[in-house]
Amino acid sequence: MLSAEDNDLICRVGPGTLMGNLMRQYWIPGVLSSELPAPDCTPVRTMLLGEKLIAFRDTGGRVGLIQDACPHRGASMFFGRNEEDGLRCVYHGWKFDVTGACIDMPSEPAESNFKNKVRTKAYKTFERNGAVWVYMGPLEVPPPLPDIEANIAAGYHTLAMEHDHNWLQVLEGTIDTIHAGFLHSGAARWQDAPEGSFQQAMLRERSAKFEVLNIDAGVTYGAHRPAAPGMEYWRVATFLFPFYGISPTGGSFQRGVPTTLTAAVPVDDDHTMYIHFISTKALEKYDLYPNTTGWYGRFNAPANSSNDYLLDRDLSARSQLNSGGPNFSGIPSVRHQDRAITGSMGHIYDRTHEHLGQTDLGIIRTRRRLLEAAKALDANGTVPPGVNDPESYRVRTGEIFLPEGANWVEETRELRKSPLQGPAIMAPV
Repeated sequence: MLSAEDNDLICRVGPGTLMGNLMRQYWIPGVLSSELPAPDCTPVRTMLLGEKLIAFRDTGGRVGLIQDACPHRGASMFFGRNEEDGLRCVYHGWKFDVTGACIDMPSEPAESNFKNKVRTKAYKTFERNGAVWVYMGPLEVPPPLPDIEANIAAGYHTLAMEHDHNWLQVLEGTIDTIHAGFLHSGAARWQDAPEGSFQQAMLRERSAKFEVLNIDAGVTYGAHRPAAPGMEYWRVATFLFPFYGISPTGGSFQRGVPTTLTAAVPVDDDHTMYIHFISTKALEKYDLYPNTTGWYGRFNAPANSSNDYLLDRDLSARSQLNSGGPNFSGIPSVRHQDRAITGSMGHIYDRTHEHLGQTDLGIIRTRRRLLEAAKALDANGTVPPGVNDPESYRVRTGEIFLPEGANWVEETRELRKSPLQGPAIMAPV
C-alpha cells in the first residue's frame, strides 16, 4: 500500500513533477509512423507528459515535434501549413523547421534578422519500426535508444489504444500476471485445454506463488504453481523503466517465438496511450474509431467507459468460474477487459485503500523501484536505471515447466536474454 504522498508522486507526470522528470530521461514512443503517412501531411495534435505538442513530417520525411503555441503570440501550430521543410503558422506566417529554428518571418521587414533570434520548443525524434521516439530530456546529446527487440527486429508491427485513466494503472494491469486465470479465462476448464499445455497448468491451479528479482533496467518476477508430478509451471514477466511491461504470453521462451512488449505512455495524469509492439504473426488488430483532431482523439475504441465496454451480462451469467462458458467477464476481447477493469478504478486510484497480497509482489517491487529512481534523480541527479544502458532492455519473458524446487533464475537466465546482436542503436545528435 502506498502512502497518499507517494501515490500522488508516482502518478503525476506533468512538467516539473518528480515522475515527469524521471520519464523525460528516457526516449518515449510518442507517435506512430502511420499517423504521419507522407511528407507534408496533416499535422497531428499530440500530448505527452501533460505537454501539448504538434507532430509533423516535413518535405524531406523528417518528423518534428514542437510546442503547440507559436512563440510569436501563442496561436496553435495545429492550424499551420506543412510545406517546404517547415510548419508555418497561418496567423502571421512564421515558419519553423523540425529543430525548432524559425526559417521564415514574412511579416517582418526584409532587412530584419529577428527570425534568427527566435526558436520554438522542439524535441528530438527518431523513427524506428513503426514508432516515432521522442526525447524530452535535458541532454543536448540524448542517450541511446533502448534495445527493445519488439521495436528492432523484423516481423513486428506497432498498435496503439488510448485509455482514459492514469498510466500506472495501465502498467500495473500489464504486469499483473495472476489475473489472466480469472478476468481473461475464468470460465475456461482445464479439462478442455490441450494435455500438458501451459494453459492447462494455469487453469488447473489458478493461484500461484511469486518470486521477484531486480534486474538492471527493472524487475523480473516468476509465478509458479504445481504442474505434472514433480514439475512446476512458471510464468515469468518483466517491468522495464519507465513504463514497459512484457507479459509471459505465447510461450516466448521458445526460440523462434517472438516476444511482445507494451508501453503505458502517459498522455497526461488522466490519460494513457497504450502502445503495443507485437509480432505480425499474432495478427492482432484493434477495433478503433477513426482518429479525430482533438487532444484525446487518437486511437479511441468503440468499447469504452460510456457504454461499460460493451459488457454483456447474459454472456457473463452463462460463464461461471470453471464452467466452460463463453466469457467470464462478459466484456469482449482481452484488451477491453483490461481497459474496463483498470479504468473502473477511476482516473487515478487512491492506493491507500489497497490490501495487497503475495501475488502483488511484482507490482510492489515495481512501485518501489520507480519511487526510488524518481527521488534519487531529484535529490542527487542520479541517472535512472537503463538510461545509458540500452542492452539492459534486451529482455524476454515466457512460460516454462521446471522440476519442482529448481532455481528459476538460473534455469531461465539465458532464455530471458533477447537474441538481438550487435551494438546499441545510437540516437541522432
